[in-house]
Amino acid sequence: MIRPIVHYPDPVLRKSGARVETVDDEIRRLADDLVETMYDAQGVGLAAQQVGVALQLAVVDVSHDEDCVTYCRVNGEARKLAEICPLVFANPSLKLRGPKERENEGCLSFPDLRGEILRPSEVVATVETLAGETLVIEADGLLSRAIQHETDHLFGRLFIDRMSSARKLAIRGHLREMQESYR
Repeated sequence: MIRPIVHYPDPVLRKSGARVETVDDEIRRLADDLVETMYDAQGVGLAAQQVGVALQLAVVDVSHDEDCVTYCRVNGEARKLAEICPLVFANPSLKLRGPKERENEGCLSFPDLRGEILRPSEVVATVETLAGETLVIEADGLLSRAIQHETDHLFGRLFIDRMSSARKLAIRGHLREMQESYR
């Protein structure tokens, strides 16, 4: 089921999600809905907070462009993006490495807003699957960036928090309009 995407400044976007302790039918349904909603919105990732649920559950799919990464390893083995995407993950823990890179990012909770965001180029993400497996995903490129972006959501951090002071100043009016239309 396609769920409505929550827009800034909805307070749920600032909530740190509860850990997923038990995977039941409700969690599986939420994960399926996240994937379906992400595809419908033409996004590459979506966190539970973005559909109004403060839970450490997110989805990512960057398999539309196999060249968006130079490497992807899962539990030490090289994997193609199509083998792991859509990636549904819970309770992530990230180790960030590599040089920081500035890339243009958007967010489904901020329609029509984009900005240059500085993030480490590589991630080592330890995540849980709905099948109860623990995966260690090592990646760079868009997969690294998408995992970092969605994990930020799971802990109440937004991409606007990572914008430069100059960019924040430039979008101040846009954010004010979003706040006023939310009321």
